[in-house]
Amino acid sequence: MDIVEERIQLSRSTLHITLDRFNKRVRVEDYLGNLQECIDESLKVAEKISAEKIIFKARKENVPELLGRGFLYEGSIDKFFLGSDCYFLVKYTNVERRNSSYWVKEDQILASVQRLPLKVGVDTPPSSYHGRMADETDAVKLAGLYRTVFEVYPTPMNDPLYVKKCMENGTVFYIFEHEGVIVSAASAEINDFYHNAEITDCATLPEYRQYGLMKHLIEKLERHLVSHGIYCIYSIARSLSFGMNAVLHQHGYRYRGRLANNCFIFDKMEDMNLWVKNHT
Repeated sequence: MDIVEERIQLSRSTLHITLDRFNKRVRVEDYLGNLQECIDESLKVAEKISAEKIIFKARKENVPELLGRGFLYEGSIDKFFLGSDCYFLVKYTNVERRNSSYWVKEDQILASVQRLPLKVGVDTPPSSYHGRMADETDAVKLAGLYRTVFEVYPTPMNDPLYVKKCMENGTVFYIFEHEGVIVSAASAEINDFYHNAEITDCATLPEYRQYGLMKHLIEKLERHLVSHGIYCIYSIARSLSFGMNAVLHQHGYRYRGRLANNCFIFDKMEDMNLWVKNHT
């Protein structure tokens, strides 16, 4: 697989890192011990797989040291580490990956989104649409949905075995069905140790987008997460997508930065907006 998680034990530290060859990046998910040793190792791993971007999920007290090593701030997640904030510090290995062709357009989209009023409640979809939590028997249909909506996606969600593996690892999916077809879906990838979750894998077939199904799915996921003691909830949305950013903004999520050229999604390498909501 092009995306592999590793836990590396060093002489004075431990590093939990994701090697993402498909998206040409390395992501430091967690670390403990000597920070400089962790930084050195992440850079070595990035060079080994020819990664163009290194993402370090850093604690507040470590931000100055990372800035001192040439990392740049791109965003943050409030209360990510059991109540402490997480900061996305990044380093690029080539100028093409650093520069974004759509940055100004994305600023304009964000400004338009943030002018929208927050919504209290959501409209009820037609009675022929059935919303529920998905299970492993839905993996084939879910993979078909993602295959139809996204020409390119940063993880292999078009593979039923991968979808099933996500469920086995604790990811929760909610779906809407219409006449036996899954027409909309979203998931919550849960970190039980730090009590946070990412709302992700949001997809609706184009011909069904007029019913606001995604707003209902996010609401259902939030209720599920809060009932299981998960209060820090975040999502990473395509910066060029007015609709998805609008859904998050109107649900009370707060914009916390933009990850430049973060991953391959939809039809190209794209910038991603970071949105956060805390139920505390």
